[in-house]
This record gives sequence, structure tokens and C-alpha cells, in this order.
Amino acid sequence: MTLISNTAAGRPNGTKLGSSSENTGVHKHNRTPVSGYPLIEKIIMPTIMSRSIFLFAVAFLCLLQVTGAKAAPAWIERSFIPDPYVVNDRFRPSDDAALTARVDHEAYGAFLASYVVLDSDGIVKVRYADVSDADAASLDTYISYLESIDVASLERDEALAYWINLYNSATLRLILENYPTKSIRKINRPWAKERIRVAGVDLSLGDIEHGIIRSFFPDPRIHYAVNCASIGCPNLALVPYIGETLNAQLDEAARAFINHPRGMRIDDKKVTVSKIYGWYRQDFGEDEKEIISHIVEYLDEPLKSRLLEINDIDRYRYNWDLNEPLTE
Repeated sequence: MTLISNTAAGRPNGTKLGSSSENTGVHKHNRTPVSGYPLIEKIIMPTIMSRSIFLFAVAFLCLLQVTGAKAAPAWIERSFIPDPYVVNDRFRPSDDAALTARVDHEAYGAFLASYVVLDSDGIVKVRYADVSDADAASLDTYISYLESIDVASLERDEALAYWINLYNSATLRLILENYPTKSIRKINRPWAKERIRVAGVDLSLGDIEHGIIRSFFPDPRIHYAVNCASIGCPNLALVPYIGETLNAQLDEAARAFINHPRGMRIDDKKVTVSKIYGWYRQDFGEDEKEIISHIVEYLDEPLKSRLLEINDIDRYRYNWDLNEPLTE
């Protein structure tokens, strides 16, 4: 096993790849928001909706932005979630089990141990207000170290753990850079702005999620691992993801979220689930019955038996408040 040292971490000096997919393998969507609504990262509506419905959806989201409403209905928000796309073929993972390189996540683990806690409500919170300048700098150094990694040297599980940890640590840094804030949605283009550089390619958080993780690792459990710094999001893992235990960690993350009320709850035979299942419906199943089947796979009794008798979802909900402990 080869452990990739983080002692000489730094950003690679390669230049950004050009925009031509013919010679770079880059396939990027339009990054410019139409309405200013934070969920609009890539504009894909013209391919899946008629022009009139598209314009209605944009106008509706603009109204929400002006009025300060918390969120749009899941069906509208789903229209602006990009399908998985290939941001660059050089990030395609290898299935070669002989690859032995391992990424050192010790610095990230130390940060999590110092500032991330499981609250009494079952939701993992981050004590952003308590992060010292030194530890914020250590987090930045860890991210720079990840940016310097040759991802082609990583076998598949190690690579997925790498991308999840990079996404989550970069999200933590983004919040710290803009703290205090009530929500990640208050930050300018949180998922669309390129903030990370790997192998000479500038990446946004959206690129990592949709252009790499969802594209190259089509496993619905990844949605329980990537964390968007919100109360409604599946918990930020208390320890880094690592290749050797990745499968068990993803199962644990799925169970924790699905068995928490913000993941799924039943009230008088009416089912309410997280908007994650609406935004990324294609990743969980073709219809609500298949989404329910996925949820049942990780659900504990007695809710499991109750949900097996239900085929429809009545409501989708999500809480975008920042995932930090409440102050008295």
C-alpha cells in the first residue's frame, strides 16, 4: 500500500484545460443562473420542458427570491438539477484492484473531531463559530493536498472516498469563508463557481457532484455522503470516508438519514420524504414506488412494515438552515 504524503501539499501549476470537448474531454453546462435562485446551477430545461413551462418555472423562482420564500415545490426545483454529465474523462475511475495508493485524510479527521458533533436531535452539526484561524488554515492545506493528488492512481473505492471528502471539506471551507451566514444559499453561486483545481481542471462543487460523483459512481447512496451544510441534508460524516470501509460507511449514512424524520416520516398513512428524493428521482428509481422500495431497504421496524403498505409519496420537504448548533 502506498500512502500519498500530504507534507508537500500544494496546488498544481498546470494551466486550465480549454473549453473544446474535442481535445480536452471537458463537457460543461452553462454556469450562469437565470433567475438568481441558488438552486439554478445548469440550465437544462429547454431539453425537458416546453418553452412556456420553462418560462413559468423561472418566473416562479424569481418570485420566490423576491418574496424570500424558503423553497419552491420539488417538481420545479428538480427541473433545474442537472443530469449527471462528464466534466472530464481524466477523472474516470479505474477498476484496477492492483492500485495501492491511499490518500491521507488524517488532517480532515482531526478537523471533524474538533468541530463536528452529533446533536441531541440526531443531526450532525458543525461548530463553525469556534473554528480557530489555525484549524481553518489546516483545512485549507488539506484541500490543497487533495488538489495535488493524482486521482488516476486511485482504485475505485479510494477515488470515490477522495471525491466525497473533497466535496465536503470544500463546502466546510466555503461556509467558513462566508461565516456568519444563515444558509449556504445566501452565498453567491455556492455550487456553480469554480473553487477547486484538480489535475489542471477548475471545478465547482456542482462539477464534483454531478460531473464526477453522480456520473462515474452511479450509486444512490452517494446522496447520503455529500453534505451541503444544511439541516435538511444527510449528516456530515463524523470521520473521513476511506476506500477500505466505504461500502459500510455508505450503508450507515443511508440508514441514519432514512430512519430520521427529515429523511422519511409517516403521519396518518401520509408519507413525507426529503426533497432529495424529488431532486434526484432518477438516481433512486423511475417512480415513487421505486423510491419507496429504496427507502424500505434501509428502514428499521416498525416504520418498514408501515411503508410496505404504501405506494405513494404525499409531500417533499427540506430545511436549508445552516447545520450549526442553535445558540441560546
